[in-house]
Amino acid sequence: MLRSYGDSNLFGESYGEGPARVVWLHGWARSADDFSVAASTLAERGVASVALDLPGFGASPLPKEAGGARHYADLLVPALEAITDEPLVLIGHSFGGTVAAVVASVHPERVRALVLSGAPLIRRAATSKAPLAYRAQRWLHAKGLLSDARVEDARQKYGSTDYRRASGILRDVLVASVNETYESELATLNMPVDFVWGENDLDVPLEVADRATLFLRGPRSLRVVLDVGHMVPLEAPDELVDAAERALAR
Repeated sequence: MLRSYGDSNLFGESYGEGPARVVWLHGWARSADDFSVAASTLAERGVASVALDLPGFGASPLPKEAGGARHYADLLVPALEAITDEPLVLIGHSFGGTVAAVVASVHPERVRALVLSGAPLIRRAATSKAPLAYRAQRWLHAKGLLSDARVEDARQKYGSTDYRRASGILRDVLVASVNETYESELATLNMPVDFVWGENDLDVPLEVADRATLFLRGPRSLRVVLDVGHMVPLEAPDELVDAAERALAR
């Protein structure tokens, strides 16, 4: 059942009976629907959960101002407080995983354990520079020598798929997010953290999870899901269900 949480700025789908013990957070340009199979399976096993639409996606309205995962974490906390007074297991995929990690760092009293999948927690070194033509057009635009329309044409030509599809405030959110890195947050985490990663994840390769585990102070594990790519919630939902149950059993 879809309902609003917190300041009525976040909507989500509840699964199962009784108090929610798990919250699911989706990736960029996705929605809570990504977790429908996993959440339904978990409910069948007697565990209630809530899958939230992050601001600007699914049923949730756009944020009032732009910011990366750190800003989104601030927006998420009132919803978590509305769901329950008890610490929750947060399961975050991709962008939702970075938001979950920040929440756990800043508000450890709200988080019992983390399950992270395909989350870009650490910035990777750029493999190549933007094309010279694009850099030149950005420079000309910054100097007031190129129109907004012309530089937008260049962005559509040279930008990433996510960047080209985003517009308005969500484009600003995306830019803020891809320029963040979360080593400092990871280093503060004392609760259990389970990484569930697709072996063939090309968007956020396994090396990111390997590096992220090195910063953690508390219990951690890394489960590599064979023959699966970035979309673990859709390709291997049972792996997330199993991870949720392990987290709750601790």
